[in-house]
Amino acid sequence: MNTRNILHLDLDTFFVSVERLRNSALNNKPIIIGGTSDRGVVSACSYETRPFGVYSGMPMKMARRLCPEALQIRGDMDQYSKYSHVVTDIIAEEAPLYEKMSIDEHYLDLTGMDRFFGTLKWSRELRQRIIKESGLPISFGLSTNKSVAKIATGEAKPNGELQVAQQQVLPFLSPLSIRKIPGVGHKAFQTLRTMGVDTIETLRMVPPEMVTRVLGKNGKGVWKKANGIDPTPVKPYRERKSIGTERTFSEDRTDTARLEEIIAAMTEKLAFELRQKQKVTACVTVKIRYANFDTHTKQQRIPYTGLDHQLIKVARELFRKVYDRRMRVRLIGVKFSHLVHGAHQLNLFEDSSEMVKLYQALDSLRNRYGSHIVHKALAMKRL
Repeated sequence: MNTRNILHLDLDTFFVSVERLRNSALNNKPIIIGGTSDRGVVSACSYETRPFGVYSGMPMKMARRLCPEALQIRGDMDQYSKYSHVVTDIIAEEAPLYEKMSIDEHYLDLTGMDRFFGTLKWSRELRQRIIKESGLPISFGLSTNKSVAKIATGEAKPNGELQVAQQQVLPFLSPLSIRKIPGVGHKAFQTLRTMGVDTIETLRMVPPEMVTRVLGKNGKGVWKKANGIDPTPVKPYRERKSIGTERTFSEDRTDTARLEEIIAAMTEKLAFELRQKQKVTACVTVKIRYANFDTHTKQQRIPYTGLDHQLIKVARELFRKVYDRRMRVRLIGVKFSHLVHGAHQLNLFEDSSEMVKLYQALDSLRNRYGSHIVHKALAMKRL
């Protein structure tokens, strides 16, 4: 089997970089982005704030206390989404196969390309084009699989590049902290640390059965990644990727208020499904089929989100624009498209930590009792 060549591209401190591109006076200054009230949450922070202990997801009040000289910015998801699309469009023009993992992260499969020209040279040229045309700093890791490429990107930051050839994989990984392995969260890190496992080399020496026993079903995958093994393919990214739902009525309807309630409830259910998959959407479509079978749709591009109250507002507005009150409705539907991973990062953009906690609590109840059990007041009536 031929050695794979996987490229991982990651925009450096993406939200911060966009703000600095729009206002050069912010360069080299400590910046915190997110909800600006005391109840707000840090969505992103610049490298200058890291030595003070500031990190994404921290309460804004605590971040301000740790780094009082930091500049606070509410942030603009419209702008961040726009620049994300700019970078993706460049990659789509150049890459034979790519996967958009999140608003600021892409994987490219360059396997076989080295028969025509060097993959490292090609990757460098792509990176330079992205920097030139978007104005944003971006780092890359190039290696034999997704995990090693992603770890390499982390080591290349900020605004750097790193290739790890097949024969270099194990020596490269060995001295690194187990925290660097994709999929090793805080809990898994603490569990392994209590076993005396702190480097990837040490983890490799632990029998895979023991790692599985202490970490559960993900243990074997973590052990394989420590050994430089990750067969996960780069899945082709298409803007058509979507989730949706439709409802056909047993009797045609014209009650506008009730139709809006159903649209809201459908949207809320889809938004929950998005968050379960750790995804966000950048496009909402509403569909109406009338009694005479004429079908009309209307869609709107939006800043990436996975939150009910934002998506319901858009869906209701689209419904009002497309609905002809003179005709009876046979079917209505809602669809989210342009999906990417990143729900956690973008949900931190909420105005308050209470809102984030509310969504977490509601989703926990839905997971336990079913998605049909819990609805917000605007969608309380039964479907």
